[in-house]
Amino acid sequence: MNETLILLLLLGAFSGFVAGLLGVGGGLIMVPALLYLLAPTINQSALMHTAIGTALAAIVFTSLSSVYAHHKHGAILWQNFFKLTPTVLLGAYSGAIVAKYMSFDFLRIFFAFFEISVALIMWFGVSASGHVDNLARWVWLIVGYIIGLVSAIVGIGGGTMTTPFLVYNNVEIKNAIATSAAVGMPIAFAGSFGFIVAGLSVEDATGGIGFVHLEALVSIVLASVLFAPLGAKVTHIVDSKKLKKGFSVFLGFLGVMVLLFK
Repeated sequence: MNETLILLLLLGAFSGFVAGLLGVGGGLIMVPALLYLLAPTINQSALMHTAIGTALAAIVFTSLSSVYAHHKHGAILWQNFFKLTPTVLLGAYSGAIVAKYMSFDFLRIFFAFFEISVALIMWFGVSASGHVDNLARWVWLIVGYIIGLVSAIVGIGGGTMTTPFLVYNNVEIKNAIATSAAVGMPIAFAGSFGFIVAGLSVEDATGGIGFVHLEALVSIVLASVLFAPLGAKVTHIVDSKKLKKGFSVFLGFLGVMVLLFK
């Protein structure tokens, strides 16, 4: 077993655990890690795109395992999931197509600053005066599209946007995390399909189908689906305030990590 394969399996285990714990799909960890792991074999012009496409494809499987665990705890707000899903699907697919025309550095810097911004919002606990159940239908449609669009561009399951959005509108953090994990499924499905389509005509997208690296995908999925339920279980044990603070620190760290990548 070579070193890269071992690291991919460890990446899958850790990202799966974090996906279950924080409802983020694992893309936050996978994209930065894949930048380093795939760099020796993939042309830099397609590197960020391949890292994102592979992460989204892995999230399809990770989110299924995570969502099942959260559902058993009765924590997913399915009514909010169905309000977001229609435009989340549209946004995720279009985001993948748009990302094809973005440069490596633009995608990298966009990802980094996005993560750091969300981390600051979560840390300082900014919230609205109303409740999510009172939001107008058009708000759900617009927010769903933006979440899908941005999540696909940066290769995340949407938890980094869905969780803050729900928490901002006074949803309890554990329910927000569980619901975000569910929203990650349609984002990952539509986004990874978009990256496959976008990468089919790009010669530098090697090692798989379009912008999805098959060896990395299989390795990550095998480990992540085993550890996602464990993370989901821990979510319902940890103190909510500590979980919220930990979530924000984690996002900030990943943002800096990607910003420093050369």
